[in-house]
Amino acid sequence: MLTKSFTTLFIALFFMANFSASASDEVNVYSYRQPFLVEPLFTQFTEQTGIKVNVVFAKKGMAERLAREGKYSPADILLTTDISRLIELRDKDLVQAVNSPVLSNSIPKQYQAQDNTWFALTTRVRNIYSAKRLGKIDINYEDLANEKYKGRICTRSGKHPYNVALVASMISEHGEAYTLDWLKKVKNNLARKPQGSDRGQVQAIHQKLCDISLGNSYYFGKMLKDEKQKVWADEVYINFPNQKNRGAHINISGVAMAKYAPNAKNAQALMEFLVSKPAQALYAQTNMEYPVREGVAVSKLVASWGSYKADALPLEDIAKNRKTALKLLDQAQFDL
Repeated sequence: MLTKSFTTLFIALFFMANFSASASDEVNVYSYRQPFLVEPLFTQFTEQTGIKVNVVFAKKGMAERLAREGKYSPADILLTTDISRLIELRDKDLVQAVNSPVLSNSIPKQYQAQDNTWFALTTRVRNIYSAKRLGKIDINYEDLANEKYKGRICTRSGKHPYNVALVASMISEHGEAYTLDWLKKVKNNLARKPQGSDRGQVQAIHQKLCDISLGNSYYFGKMLKDEKQKVWADEVYINFPNQKNRGAHINISGVAMAKYAPNAKNAQALMEFLVSKPAQALYAQTNMEYPVREGVAVSKLVASWGSYKADALPLEDIAKNRKTALKLLDQAQFDL
């Protein structure tokens, strides 16, 4: 027990030394978001408020780190993508509610927690990419189970958070039995074992390994702006599924306040800044995501893909099905 306590204290002192968490003019951020995306936002925030933003960038392990640090954690703000990661932080009692009319009134209700423990900052569509050699298609997620696509679909792991959220939305819409049958049929239609990234699937279409893939919307913009990957993107259409019924599945990037935030006042100021119109516009231009705040324009490139209808189901309702989605993916042996 003494060793465990000493270790916790050592960790806390280490990060306190790096963050100077007691300073009143600072705010400390743990981020899964990449530096190029958030640093311009933090620079503007500091220029406007005089509050310095300290950031730890990570690719995984945020919840474990916060749990390990406990009440000694210097973290004020947690930035991440995907609703499941935000729900995980809340389920592990690592965040606190923020009662802010600015946040509550700026963000559509379906994209914020009912208990004010998390808030969306941007949205992204789970699109279906199709080879241009197929011509223009009108497609639903349900259509991926159709036998006409046998041996023609590529995807990353079914257990990647982006696909788990999509499966959870299918459960919300159709129930467990339908979704399990759908997963089995989609698996039978795969051209290869699930692997790689969203962009890797578009590359596979370019290589004629498959004709259809799943991928988030902003990856299309990233590929078009990448000299090497543009040839992949030029060979596909980005399709918004389910436009004649419930709408396309939406996921988010979001923000939460750490449970033991030592600079809670500054943290709330930063959260409110991130949903301001200037910050939302910068988000849209930098990462080609969709601003969560209504009335903020998307980038010209994103606008060129056309408008779309979004699934109106609250993300919290979808997140409730996350564990069931993982169970069904196992039952379907989707990744095997």
